[in-house]
Amino acid sequence: QLQLVESGGGLVQPGGSLRLSCAASGFTLDYYAIGWFRHAPGKEREGVSCISSRGFRTNYADSVKGRFTVSRDNAKNTGYLQMSSLKPEDTGVYYCAIIGTLQPMCGLTLDDYPYWGQGTQVTVSS
Repeated sequence: QLQLVESGGGLVQPGGSLRLSCAASGFTLDYYAIGWFRHAPGKEREGVSCISSRGFRTNYADSVKGRFTVSRDNAKNTGYLQMSSLKPEDTGVYYCAIIGTLQPMCGLTLDDYPYWGQGTQVTVSS
């Protein structure tokens, strides 16, 4: 059974860092692009970052460029989102999602991703 499990969320002070993980089980991530999305209170879910299946292409929302880094380790069947210089507006539930493709590209459109994890809470507050 295909399953995605996010971890690494928590409470952090502004300026702090967190690394989120997205562990896949029941299948291999090699043939899937990974997207990271977040849902902040009172806002619609939005795309944060993505990485192509082989890791050759990444994309970032303007709001996180220079602060977040997406990566993956296909040998460990896991994707990562390193978040630094966190701001209160980064608070929300963070989800990883996947789409099957071998194309060296990825996008931040929610509807493109058919498989989602359950999410992990990130709270940035002093």
